[in-house]
Amino acid sequence: MEEKKQIMLPENASRELKPGEVYQPILDPKQKYAEATPYSVTIGLVMVIIFSAAAAYLGLKVGQVFEAAIPIAIMAVGLTGALGLKQGLSQNVIIQSIGGCSGAVVAGAIFTLPAIYILGVEVHLWQMVLSSLLGGVLGILFLIPFRKYFVKEMHGKYPFPEATATTQVLVSGESGGSSAKTLVWAGLIGGLYDFAVATFGTWAETISTTVMGWGAAVADKAKVVLKMNTGAAVLGLGYIIGLKYSFIICCGSLLVWLVIIPLMNLIGGADVSAMAPEEIFRTYARHIGIGGIATAGIIGIVKSFGVIKSAAGLAVKEFKRKPGTLDEKVPRTDEDLPMKTVVFGVVIALLCIFAFFAFGGVVNNVWQALIGLVIVAVISFLFTTVAANAIAIVGSNPVSGMTLMTLIIASLILVAVGLKGNTGMAAALIIGGVVCTALSVAGSFITDLKIGYWIGSTPKVQEGWKFLGIAVSALTVCGVMLVLNKTYGFTGENALVAPQANAMAAVIQPLFSGGGAPWLLYGIGAAIALVLNFCKVPALPFALGMFIPIDLNLPLLVGGAISWYVSTRSKDASLNAKRQEKGTLIASGFIAGGALMGVVSAILKFANVDLYLSDWAASYGEAVAIVPFIGLIVYMIIASMKDGKSSR
Repeated sequence: MEEKKQIMLPENASRELKPGEVYQPILDPKQKYAEATPYSVTIGLVMVIIFSAAAAYLGLKVGQVFEAAIPIAIMAVGLTGALGLKQGLSQNVIIQSIGGCSGAVVAGAIFTLPAIYILGVEVHLWQMVLSSLLGGVLGILFLIPFRKYFVKEMHGKYPFPEATATTQVLVSGESGGSSAKTLVWAGLIGGLYDFAVATFGTWAETISTTVMGWGAAVADKAKVVLKMNTGAAVLGLGYIIGLKYSFIICCGSLLVWLVIIPLMNLIGGADVSAMAPEEIFRTYARHIGIGGIATAGIIGIVKSFGVIKSAAGLAVKEFKRKPGTLDEKVPRTDEDLPMKTVVFGVVIALLCIFAFFAFGGVVNNVWQALIGLVIVAVISFLFTTVAANAIAIVGSNPVSGMTLMTLIIASLILVAVGLKGNTGMAAALIIGGVVCTALSVAGSFITDLKIGYWIGSTPKVQEGWKFLGIAVSALTVCGVMLVLNKTYGFTGENALVAPQANAMAAVIQPLFSGGGAPWLLYGIGAAIALVLNFCKVPALPFALGMFIPIDLNLPLLVGGAISWYVSTRSKDASLNAKRQEKGTLIASGFIAGGALMGVVSAILKFANVDLYLSDWAASYGEAVAIVPFIGLIVYMIIASMKDGKSSR
């Protein structure tokens, strides 16, 4: 036990190396360790299934997919420790890496594929699964040549926030501690809290200013309304995002709901004045956010040109290396899958994508399939570095904005080559799904590889087993999506929000139905993004705030404020860091527990088990909701700061 307590990251793990200095990971590069064992692979796949289901539910409801890396890492540490397995650290990296496929594939799938249901387009389940699977495989293969650039050449220059947190959990978990216990308790509290709301309607899920007389009058006359979701999962998500980015997101939301919508009410004429604020948002205002998201993606490509050039140079150098030199000169911790294997894998993946498009009912002919293939290959490769760069710097992947731009480009090109109507929309969504999943997986995988670099895992082991995780996650996500569509639906009252998928549908529908797109609104959003970039304000989170409904943004700010509060109360920086880390565990528990119980609630509804107290919820739900929500906030603060000096 004493030996385990001494395990810690080297002092130079997070800073730039001095000339001649070499980073030495925790696991000796000269020794071999148990990594991909039957145990680690099996547990990793179990994590994939659980968190794919949970993340799909939360992402479709909130519009943002939580990173499962931290809760998976904690669970892996707890299981390995409870079983008393030797070489647990090396196996836990593989569990986390395989399990992390869940959030990546979920983001790629739910940002595009629900638009199929929204638009009423006929697409088979196997086509959706292939879209996610092939996109995920392409994302892994495109990222491998960039691994050395991001995790080694740029050592200490990128903060890698998500990788840092997960690595600390894995390393400190080797010494035991109360992390797993904290996560379990938070998961139970968050899960039961959200289960009470979703299944029984014990209190309202959303509180609004319209519950009061003056609020209803202001909403009717001035079209001004504020709403807040009271769920535990959304609150936890805000904590992990942090105050800075949750504040930026809310600024975008407040601009739309307090300025743009009331302004549209004044200048839009009788038709707009007759609409409720929510309808104005859905019909007009959210398109401004779409324009901003797409422009933020373009800005990201321009800024990442140097990254593409540098990383491509490293990849070419590896490809030219003579056979045999890799094993002789490169340590275990620097071994990737052979570059020729990667290149051949890319070729095979692209051929499979072409066959899928041409003979899988996606497009009408071989020429159109070839056009679709070029779109996928070029955009996926260019945007891979954008996704990895974003994850390395802020831990957030702007995949939705990049996918929106992909859909606009794909739609314009497909219309030009003769694809229109439902066939064209289905083709654009499948193509968008492939690209979106490729970018999402690439961004997520760079986090796994950085964790492995710090700890001392073998990259080629992580890379090889990642493909299996992608396949299992693709099957799980698309299956859960089918269940949720039959349970809640994506259109109509009480439907799942699926904001990104709604954005995709809003973008392509006019292009394929002979009409135009709201280019003026897109242009306004683009102008806002350019101004924000000029002012050095992150344009993507601001644009997402303009698009995602305000009731899902305001609780993010509350969670971010809690994160700031618990991490700034002491003059002792190390104590603040411990409190911040414990709060992250609690927030992760809220997210995982709330999302998992949301899936349970969906299954009950799918089985026609109705336990909802509709009369109670309609009469007292909003009035009561504020009390448990405040209780949840108080618990999060007190639990995060309790016993801070002795935690872990």
